[in-house]
Amino acid sequence: MATPARKPIDPDNYLRHSVQDLLSLKGRTIVITGGARGLGLAFALAVAEVGGNVAVLDLLDKPHDHFYKIQKEYGVKVELYKADVTNYEQLKGVFDKVVQDFGRIDGLVTAAGICVDESFLERKPESVARSFNINTLGTYYAAQLAAIQMAKQEPTDFNPRGGSIVFIASIAAHVASKGQNTSDYCSSKGAVVALAKALGVELASKGIRVNSISPGYMVTDMTIDQCTRFPWLGDIMNNEPPMRRMGDRADLKVPVVYLLSEASAYHTSDDILITGGIHAGRLQDPSER
Repeated sequence: MATPARKPIDPDNYLRHSVQDLLSLKGRTIVITGGARGLGLAFALAVAEVGGNVAVLDLLDKPHDHFYKIQKEYGVKVELYKADVTNYEQLKGVFDKVVQDFGRIDGLVTAAGICVDESFLERKPESVARSFNINTLGTYYAAQLAAIQMAKQEPTDFNPRGGSIVFIASIAAHVASKGQNTSDYCSSKGAVVALAKALGVELASKGIRVNSISPGYMVTDMTIDQCTRFPWLGDIMNNEPPMRRMGDRADLKVPVVYLLSEASAYHTSDDILITGGIHAGRLQDPSER
């Protein structure tokens, strides 16, 4: 196999690339699975804000109202495609349609996922399989389809080669979820972290970078509903992170843009933990500071 050409050494390169230029996604097309609501919708907004085109894939028939705001107000192409990430052939057809509509794929964010709270001893095989099919296999399938396109498409001024893949993993890949029984979620997200590391190595020669982000407790419509229905869970989410709050989706926008953009050109096979410090330790007593 031919060794990829190395970039010539240029000690003054940093003078010619501003932070704004490095973080720009202008001209690029980013595919986001699970992007019709929740974290994925925030990622779609972030991409649009820095000039990227967005192809949102989701099983929902109707997205959150904010999707239409992104579609109308940012001067980039934003389209919604109905897709089941667990159905490879159907998903392949959707990716083909994205390439037909946008011309290329420069980045992928896999935000599609589910989390079921149920005792390990009571879990049914079909329920466990559904979690792994969506969280792990759905991530694998989307990454493979995106990478195939990235590896074969023509270079451009804004993307000379390859692309970037960002998996949305979870703090649950690193520590058990306190107050919840989420064995399949924890293990399926652990597999996602491991997959990013392996693919980052395997696909480096193609110019494709692969990383993951492991968020902690994040404020979304779903977690707000959980905290309302289960106040004790809200207490855990808001008081046990050392920073004494849940994360806001705004806390994830720049990290996702960073990993998709040239700002992270030398960053691959990594997992970025954005957890308010909970991956390092939990605070038990609200009086602790």
